[in-house]
Amino acid sequence: MQKNKELLSIIIPFYNEQEVIEECQKRLSSAVEKIDMAVEMIYINDGSQDNSLAILAEMMESDSRIKILDLSRNFGKETAMTAGIDEAKGDAVIVIDADLQDPPELMAEMVEKWREGYDVVYAKRVERKGESFMKKLTAGLFYKLINKISDTEIPENVGDFRLMSRQAVDALNQVRERKRFMKGLFAWIGFSQIAIEYSRDPRFAGETNWNYKKLLKFAVEGISSFTQEPLRLATYAGFMTAFGAFVLGLYFIIKTLIFGEATQGFPTLITVILFFSGVQLLSIGILGEYIGHMFIESKQRPLYFIKKTYSKSDD
Repeated sequence: MQKNKELLSIIIPFYNEQEVIEECQKRLSSAVEKIDMAVEMIYINDGSQDNSLAILAEMMESDSRIKILDLSRNFGKETAMTAGIDEAKGDAVIVIDADLQDPPELMAEMVEKWREGYDVVYAKRVERKGESFMKKLTAGLFYKLINKISDTEIPENVGDFRLMSRQAVDALNQVRERKRFMKGLFAWIGFSQIAIEYSRDPRFAGETNWNYKKLLKFAVEGISSFTQEPLRLATYAGFMTAFGAFVLGLYFIIKTLIFGEATQGFPTLITVILFFSGVQLLSIGILGEYIGHMFIESKQRPLYFIKKTYSKSDD
């Protein structure tokens, strides 16, 4: 590593990426040649079960800029990113996925914006190649929903690909919550931010690890981490249904006293019971989600464990 040069740290979390990891390193190496900075490339192995780690360790032998954090198990991408950001020593830090959907060639433009004085430079997708209509639709609806109910504006069509200044990284490292929705945290820390637009490519190779079940869980965690609005909505729904039940009960009492009442209304009774039961279960579910967050945070467990660190300097 050259002395007296600004340092750029590149964070690359990966999980089962043996088909693409070699090409990823080639593209990164080519891209950083256009950047006048010393470079460290920190790969985080998030519990891969294929040959990704072995391939990368072999490449490290010929490139001293590579450093590998081998986590003790699969902690999830958000935590793997956190491990890399914790380790990064750079004056500027870039987070990028290993699947090459985000072009490493864009890093030079990010560095230019950072030199202009921006603390966070995030890449905004204007086109998402290789993704289904349903995935694009649900992603768009998610960001519209969370920005409608959250106090923190989270940029739409923006992933984890971004550059952060040392000041922004130091601020982010102070946030140690266990349920980590990184896109929200990147926005929440503030500082001067700017977007650069690009077209996102399909995966270079292999299959995505994100299915709809994981995406739904991710969306629920994101919403519950950055807004209390669902709790308020549950309160409003409870109030309105209770008020409606009171008015309806008052109506039946007056009607019975004046006109009498035959044994009728079984369908209506069942409908009302099912409606109130549904509202109660929904409210309990929302409440349980937030209590779950509190339960996880109260344990104060470490975010991750590193099984082994690989670097050329260790030889």
